[in-house]
Amino acid sequence: MRVTLLVAALSLVLIQEQAPFYTDKQHLLTYFDSGLVSQPVRSIADWNIRRSHILQNMEKVMGPLPDVATPGLDVEFGPVEDLPGFRRRLITFVSEVPSGGKPDRVPAFLLLPKEIKDASRAPAVLCLHQTTRIGKGEPAGLGGKPDLHYAAELAGRGFVTLAPDYPNFGDYTFDPYAHGYVSATMKAIVNHRRAIDLLRSLPEVDPDKIGVIGHSLGGHNSMYLAAFDPRVKAVVTSCGFNSFSKYKGGDLTGWSHKGYMPRIADVYSKDPARMPFDFTEVLAALAPRPVFINAPVGDSNFEVSGVKDCEAAASQIYDKVFQARDRLVAVYPQAGHEFPLAIRQQAYSFLERWLR
Repeated sequence: MRVTLLVAALSLVLIQEQAPFYTDKQHLLTYFDSGLVSQPVRSIADWNIRRSHILQNMEKVMGPLPDVATPGLDVEFGPVEDLPGFRRRLITFVSEVPSGGKPDRVPAFLLLPKEIKDASRAPAVLCLHQTTRIGKGEPAGLGGKPDLHYAAELAGRGFVTLAPDYPNFGDYTFDPYAHGYVSATMKAIVNHRRAIDLLRSLPEVDPDKIGVIGHSLGGHNSMYLAAFDPRVKAVVTSCGFNSFSKYKGGDLTGWSHKGYMPRIADVYSKDPARMPFDFTEVLAALAPRPVFINAPVGDSNFEVSGVKDCEAAASQIYDKVFQARDRLVAVYPQAGHEFPLAIRQQAYSFLERWLR
């Protein structure tokens, strides 16, 4: 297993050096062949070439998805809180064991519904928090904004939910750069993939019915995870992205600090035109899996026309490649950087449709 992963990683490095730069990231029905000649996307096989280039170009900014030996999860359970409709439990699980170091343990809240509606196992949703000091506590219902208690609300609807901390939020302290990462974003992807491992290991969970939901910071991390992990079967992203050229007028400073991807500044000069990837491509890379987008028209973080750019780009792939246009749903409510109740209810119904 370790040798197979190593060979795959080495192959990825060789391919990554050749991953072409796409100037036009809005029109996705083309790809560069091995001779760097532009070709039309006419099939799923053609799209998979373009999709592989998208992932490789994301790794140029985030750093490569690391080849690490997968340790046991070694889940440690805290006390159980008995709440109406579900039980909430603080846990930690092992994400990785850095070379010569102690296991990296990620804190999370695990919420189990009291009644599993299906005769066998329940669907599960990984719930990623926004930029908030309390981290996982907000989606789990322990403070913050009530409109962002989606882990608790979904547990009340019969989903098993898991809400982990992002690096250096909540109870989780980890310096990704001291451990060889070039972005906190990639470290979060690694942690969230392990969270999927954890959900799949639970006897209460149907391992083939796992989704992800997040707002703001959690909104884009939901997309990143799903791009790199096909085990995620449905995505809800709230106030999480727009095209880079329309983010703060094209100023990518907000994406380039140590909490995200410093290479955006150090290598790409915070210039959208120099970026190897854009959210137009990240969204399309999720096809044909179901994706629900909440993009309020008054969102000051992610200007709404930039979200519509991404939806238009990705819809080319959902429609023409997969004939699955109904799986990409975007709503544009009259609100600010928020996840209103009516929209959350639509999102939850969306998850129930695709995961039950």
